Amino acid sequence: MLEILGGGVAGSVLGGLFRLAPEFLKAFDRKNERAHELAMFERQCKLEEQRGAQKMAEIGAQRDLAVDTSTMSAFQAAIQQQADMVKAAGGGFVAALSASVRPIVTYWVLALWSFLHAWYCYETWRVGLDPMETFRAMLTPDFAALVAGTINYWFLDRTLAKRGL
Repeated sequence: MLEILGGGVAGSVLGGLFRLAPEFLKAFDRKNERAHELAMFERQCKLEEQRGAQKMAEIGAQRDLAVDTSTMSAFQAAIQQQADMVKAAGGGFVAALSASVRPIVTYWVLALWSFLHAWYCYETWRVGLDPMETFRAMLTPDFAALVAGTINYWFLDRTLAKRGL
């Protein structure tokens, strides 16, 4: 009788284990499925983040293009206005004076800048300091903008005029 009972108990236990085995496999499969979904969601979030950054860069490039275009239009308008003034003046002394204003201002700014920088570097050297440090300290963004604007006016204007812009 014990053998029958033992066989029945063992059969029940084995039957129960085999019945629970698919449930354990389903639970394990759901865990893997959730991990996969989470990984895919994270990748999708990274992709959307990159798309957003790319869109912002595109918007920034369009804004820069608009600013550059309007700057070029302003340069062109200023040059055209000066040319119109010279034509309206007729010629002679007034036209020559009008045409000489920008070159004279350019030479004056560059000469003044050169003199001041040379003077400050000399004074720095005279008191025993490094003149290059003084020179580097004087190269401010405002100064760089002044020099770049002056050079751009003379060289960029001629380049644009050759291209008909």
